[in-house]
Amino acid sequence: MAWVEKRLGDVCRLINGRAYKKHEMLPVGPYPLLRVGNFFTNRSWYYSDMELHPDKYCDDGDLLYAWSASFGPRIWDGGKVIYHYHIWKIEIDKELVDKNYLYYLLDWDKELIKSEQGAGTTMVHVTKGSMEKRLLPFPCLDEQKRIVAILDQTFADLEQVRAKTEQNLKNARELFDSYLQQVFSQRGEGWEDSTLGAISENLDNKRIPITKKDRIEGEYPYYGASGVVDYVDGYLFDERLLLVSEDGANLLARTYPIAFSAVGRYWVNNHAHVLRFNDLYTQKFIEYYLNSISLVPYVSGMAQPKLNQRSLNRIPVPKVTHEIAIEVVSKLEFLEKQINQVEKVYRSKIDKLDELKKSILQKAFSGELTAKTE
Repeated sequence: MAWVEKRLGDVCRLINGRAYKKHEMLPVGPYPLLRVGNFFTNRSWYYSDMELHPDKYCDDGDLLYAWSASFGPRIWDGGKVIYHYHIWKIEIDKELVDKNYLYYLLDWDKELIKSEQGAGTTMVHVTKGSMEKRLLPFPCLDEQKRIVAILDQTFADLEQVRAKTEQNLKNARELFDSYLQQVFSQRGEGWEDSTLGAISENLDNKRIPITKKDRIEGEYPYYGASGVVDYVDGYLFDERLLLVSEDGANLLARTYPIAFSAVGRYWVNNHAHVLRFNDLYTQKFIEYYLNSISLVPYVSGMAQPKLNQRSLNRIPVPKVTHEIAIEVVSKLEFLEKQINQVEKVYRSKIDKLDELKKSILQKAFSGELTAKTE
């Protein structure tokens, strides 16, 4: 079968969505507003009450392409929505291209775009003009449909394997979480009721302004509010801002989810609480316990939930002897290590499935996939 390279703009039309101003994005309205975040994983929606040109709406079955930051194609299945400016609706020439073929082709091509923009690029951005000029491989329509049929079946099989693997991964973590709750619900002799404020010392962190450009390098990493670790160069800190978890310090971020632990020495600003315990086993015991309960009742704020000092201190926790702490932590660390190994195997399998999908797409658009079936 003859393959020819065609410009994307010769086989379809890319239609821009509408650029919305903040005050136009409503909490309720007749039309959901499809943004790039909603295109992929975000389920927090805005709405619009505007009546627009039909080109600004998309519906089930439309081929879309998110082109800013997170990017790639999707055949929409979420009902009638208004799509944002950072998304194109693709109107195809049905005499030249099959919609599903173009979807698979664009899904394969997005990896090429990433590689063209350089390793380490996190904010991928493509322009409408550059996409319309992109040369992509197209066989005849019959061949396109044959490729789609093979890919549909192959990827359906792969998706079943992936779904089962992801469920196994979820089951492994749920097994540990279940055991964690069981351990802390079966209290015996040597267990007392206490509060977090009564069994720990809260270190007095200082607020030191640090811009993102300053978090580059340094002897010790900087623990950010969201758990992101950067390095800070050119700053001298008070020793109280050093986290030394080996000496029994535990880190709790002020934002939610809030339970984090730090291993090693970290700079930390006052965006996080630093708790010091009598010893490392007590620290690990409390860390496991906090991960076994819901901390939602103790946080405040909706957009960015926070945990203040007063709420932190009143969180009920069990107080145990040093011997019990050692026994509980040792058992939990052993089981967690086993679970982590199992999870590592499942994650590796998922990675390999993703690589296999890329390999199959590569063969599909180099003509190898159907050449073997002719």
